Amino acid sequence: MVERIFKILYKEFSGLHQAAFLLGIFAIASQTLALVRDRLFAHFLGAGTTLDLYYAAFRIPDFIFVSVASLVSITVLIPLIIERMNDNEEKVKVLINNVFTAFLIGIILISAVIFFLVPSLNAIIFSGFSNAEQDTLVVLTRILLLSPILLGISNLFGSVTQTFRRFFVYALSPVFYNIGIIAGMLFLYPLWGVTGLVWGVVFGALLHLAIQIPVIVKQGFLPKIIFSLNKQLLQRVILLSLPRTLGLSAHQIAFFVLIGLASLMVEGSISIFSFSWNLQSVPLAIIGVSYSVAAFPTLARLFSNNEVDKFVKNILVATRHIFFWSLPVVVLFIVLRAQIVRTILGTGEFGWTETRLTAAALALFVVSLVAQSLVLLFVRGYYAAGKTMKPLLVNILSAGGIIVSAYFLINLFESSQFFKDFIEVLFRVEDIPGTSVLMLPLAYSIGMLINAIVLFFMFDRDFHTNAKTLYRTFWHSFSGAIVMGFVAYQALQYFDDIFDLETFMGIFLQGFISGVIGIIAGIILLRLMGSEELYEVGRSLHSKFWKARPVAPEQDEL
Repeated sequence: MVERIFKILYKEFSGLHQAAFLLGIFAIASQTLALVRDRLFAHFLGAGTTLDLYYAAFRIPDFIFVSVASLVSITVLIPLIIERMNDNEEKVKVLINNVFTAFLIGIILISAVIFFLVPSLNAIIFSGFSNAEQDTLVVLTRILLLSPILLGISNLFGSVTQTFRRFFVYALSPVFYNIGIIAGMLFLYPLWGVTGLVWGVVFGALLHLAIQIPVIVKQGFLPKIIFSLNKQLLQRVILLSLPRTLGLSAHQIAFFVLIGLASLMVEGSISIFSFSWNLQSVPLAIIGVSYSVAAFPTLARLFSNNEVDKFVKNILVATRHIFFWSLPVVVLFIVLRAQIVRTILGTGEFGWTETRLTAAALALFVVSLVAQSLVLLFVRGYYAAGKTMKPLLVNILSAGGIIVSAYFLINLFESSQFFKDFIEVLFRVEDIPGTSVLMLPLAYSIGMLINAIVLFFMFDRDFHTNAKTLYRTFWHSFSGAIVMGFVAYQALQYFDDIFDLETFMGIFLQGFISGVIGIIAGIILLRLMGSEELYEVGRSLHSKFWKARPVAPEQDEL
């Protein structure tokens, strides 16, 4: 039994759809656990001050993670590992040992400095909290400073597991991460309160790291601390990672601003923003992250071998399938938003007012789902090609767009009664307080749409992708999505009088059955339109993807 488990952990997955489906399945498992986590938070804590503090405590550790841990990021290290793998494995070990040592020294020193600066930083960023709440926030933030260290090392391990296409163990890591957080909610929160929650996060980060160790050991790449660093090698890694660091840092700064603005709004605004963000992250992880992660090692290998035509072809394949999956999800999430939120979070301390606000925020986030997924893919495409400056500039532009849009929209919302009434009526939240929080996800979506549009046209120009070939897929998917949404909406109205919408089961069945009917209608239309993506997905699901049998000739190298 143990031998069989390890055989699965070491299994190599080659085809794009096989790897993407595998990652998607585990993304579903991970995100299901994340939804269980959020339901527990909603039930026991509700959208209030305690949860606001919990989510705010992540901001500084997250900033450290994206800033310092970029040194061991998968998008930077995989091309370098593949490049050295073509020579010999000793060069790979030298790279890993140098990066591991430099990262560990750097992040421990920075975390130690930030440990003492946390009170001042939190007071500036989250000025909406009281003095007592600031004291609690300082404690939570300091505990969470352990997470970037553990997750950074796990990222380094992830570079190795992905290079060898051991997607199974890589995909399993976030599952264990959420198990740790749930354990913190169930077992540590009753003992230590909100500090127990953040210790659960640290425990989850430890599990995220530990699950990858057996594969790393078997491959012979377990890193060790060395006392003589290769400065030239590290300089190259830093130069490659610097644009990504600055780009991610710009994105984190934008999030700092959004959460900071939420702290100035009514109690629970940070929680509403975070809950809706987490919900929209479910389809993003299943679709956008899965396809971009599955494609990246092969993209890096193809460009390294100067097979640019195949590189472009695989980008187009992934883009087509992101369109195919994401557009229907966008429409269905908007139509079924209330049922989704009420089913997942509608329990205990989480009332109908919070449900309506979260549902509206979810709709505004999910509008940019296609854009977010494409950004993940194109950024990885640029990194696989060793071109890091352009994604940096576009990310900075996007972050600036998010920040400017947030301030503009909040001022417009507060000064224009017409605009306020339009938003509130559109999302059916006109009779509840705290609706200004909706400007934050709207601002984020505007920034991400700018990001995706600019990246799309830049990538097409730089690599001559012949993006016109995508129009047919976009039209098919868009048409199918509209039909799905229309049929699902009509079904919702029909089932209003059949199910008891005052109960969990009634709301769930109304949303689930309506969604299924809408999906069936969309699939029928796609079949009539001769959707190539529907046919490819059908073949992939019909075959046993765990046998690593490629689904199409052009995906053999993926």
